[in-house]
Amino acid sequence: MTSQGKGFVDEMRMVSMKLHTREQAREGEKEVKGPEERSVSKWEPTVDGYLRFLVESKLVYDALEGIVDKPDFPYYAELSNTGLERSEQLGKDLEWFKGQGHGIPGPSGPGVDYACYLQELSENDFPAFICHFYNFYFAHTAGGRMIGKKVAGKILNNKVLEFYKWDGELKQILQNLRDKINKITLGWTGEEKTHCLEETERSFNYSGDILRLILSPVQN
Repeated sequence: MTSQGKGFVDEMRMVSMKLHTREQAREGEKEVKGPEERSVSKWEPTVDGYLRFLVESKLVYDALEGIVDKPDFPYYAELSNTGLERSEQLGKDLEWFKGQGHGIPGPSGPGVDYACYLQELSENDFPAFICHFYNFYFAHTAGGRMIGKKVAGKILNNKVLEFYKWDGELKQILQNLRDKINKITLGWTGEEKTHCLEETERSFNYSGDILRLILSPVQN
């Protein structure tokens, strides 16, 4: 599959974009229900909430990166060392917050549940796992970056965290991963592709539970 060709990733993107609200994306079709589904400009983040979001996110990235580094399926090796890995960067950011005098909460929320679910999928359901892998990484490079910039402007004096920095040209890193996923899914049956696409809403639900932590009230 060449970088110019159309592949299964385009189908995955179409399904995921429809699960955004119109405030989040032009192609969005979902009705706004929670505050995290509104435009980021309307958010009122807290440092405590943002820290919880970072901790829970790191747990999910730890799981994803651990899974592909110890592949149960041959194709998992293709998903390792993509340049999109975030665990190390998040670790540095949490250390920075600690140095600023903030207490770092332990993972105990939606990230724990999501990490466990991903581990289960990795062992039993490769197409569903690919859905979560694609959506979690690509969402961070798109809307995730915008969220990071807006949140930093409101509560961090515009500091750019390591979480939002990549080595190399991000556009090319993303295209390389698209090509890999297209290659992996090239031989899938129609049933496998449909099953993968049907998992998209669940991936959004898990990610949404983590994202909403940014708007958590200050812990006393």
